[in-house]
Amino acid sequence: MRIASVNEMLEIEEEATKQLAISTRDLMENAGKAIADEAAGMVSAGEHIVIVCGKGNNGGDGFVAARYLNEMGYVPTVFALAPAEQLSEDARDALSSLHAASVKSIILDEYNLDNLAAGLRKAALIIDSVFGFSLKGAVRGIAGDVIKIINVVSCPTLSVDIPSGLESDTGRIHGVCVWATKTVTFTCPKNGLVTYPGADTVGDLVVADIGVPREIVERISRVEAISASEASELLPERKPDAHKREVGQVLVIAGSQGMTGAAALASESALRSGAGLVMLGIPSSLNTILEQKLTEVMTVPLPETSERTLDAQAYEKITELSSSFDVIAIGPGISRNQSSVSLVRKLVASLACPLIIDADGLNALISKVKLLKERSGTTIITPHLGEFSRLVEVPVAEIQQDRMGFARKAAEEWGVVIVLKGARSLVVSPEKAAIILAGNPGMASAGTGDVLTGFITSYLAQGLDPYEAAVLGAYLHGLSGDLAANELTEWCLVASDLIRYLPKAIKKVQNVDKRCSTSG
Repeated sequence: MRIASVNEMLEIEEEATKQLAISTRDLMENAGKAIADEAAGMVSAGEHIVIVCGKGNNGGDGFVAARYLNEMGYVPTVFALAPAEQLSEDARDALSSLHAASVKSIILDEYNLDNLAAGLRKAALIIDSVFGFSLKGAVRGIAGDVIKIINVVSCPTLSVDIPSGLESDTGRIHGVCVWATKTVTFTCPKNGLVTYPGADTVGDLVVADIGVPREIVERISRVEAISASEASELLPERKPDAHKREVGQVLVIAGSQGMTGAAALASESALRSGAGLVMLGIPSSLNTILEQKLTEVMTVPLPETSERTLDAQAYEKITELSSSFDVIAIGPGISRNQSSVSLVRKLVASLACPLIIDADGLNALISKVKLLKERSGTTIITPHLGEFSRLVEVPVAEIQQDRMGFARKAAEEWGVVIVLKGARSLVVSPEKAAIILAGNPGMASAGTGDVLTGFITSYLAQGLDPYEAAVLGAYLHGLSGDLAANELTEWCLVASDLIRYLPKAIKKVQNVDKRCSTSG
């Protein structure tokens, strides 16, 4: 499923009207019918519905919905935030049709807001049709007062296209915003509907088809929203006669004193997610510990520092090993010891094989991101916001205002695939971008990032291209977390649970694939 920015959505609608030879008024009519159908599923016939309409085309959608609801036997009352002469042309036409149907409408101003509050208290449903996806910045004037009144009434709320007050491109809330029970959006989701904090305001999200061809959306929109159906198309297939060296060989360079768990989680998750062979390179004095901790993963002792971290002298051995592996993961628990940092930098600069870089592997590249730009081989990096902030030298608070924008800029500049971890993780390559619709707060737990590194490394080794490997790994990571939290609760979820619940996550994705195949 694609999601769209404001500019993309405007282009999609313009292209649709040209290609289909239909007007924006026709699209408004289709949207209004979709709103009415959703509203009818939320309340019983004959009940009172209040529709609050702005002066743009979003308000026009609400006027059309009121007309349909009236025809369906409901009792709609419309409160408009502007008189007819201040409405958009299409909205004015929709209001005229509403008047012809004798539906009650009231023009709101600062002097009659009590009428709105009284009307809302009698309503079985509120339809929020104040602002659409084009809103930027804070809500001002009477609209802000109206949104506050909507939010304090104990009544289900259906938002039209996007909760009023939510910034569509970023998911930011500048002051007030409607907190919806359900949002019906049109054609495809907008960025802010699936990006936090905006995603919290949406309630149940429904995408209504109003007649815009999917081909136009697919051609214009640049961002995917990844759910089980998209992930199902990425699962690698195995030949009946496959052997372990054909289904992915992974080398993990990780661990230090006190951080053997990170190394174990990264390597075990790579194996569990399908790699045929996984070897873990570890500081030599920790090798016995890892041999006992891991059964199926092979280990190799490497030169270490006096602090029991990987020494720069491990470079020769790792370089020698690299030719036998499809992918190398570097970083989980590797420490910030200066010799270990030097090792990471040298490996990133010289290895031509695909690399996944995480955790302290990324910290080693602070002020050295040119090493990423200069690499000839495939590179995937998996930073959380703090690590990404240090790499781009921009405060976290600023990045949070536009995570997608910063991630895209960095991916293009460095020539890498970035998995920016967090609530609704992003996967961004120089050409593509995705938002992962899986994951929960229980995954804010030590070690979950190490598991993600293993998943992505495994799928890259199994033959997926870098972007696909990152998307599949990130989605299964989130879905495993959701399945684990469902049974264990978010409070009791730990990183190893993601590995344990991965088989259930894969089965769920496989079943989606089978249903799609059966239905044609």
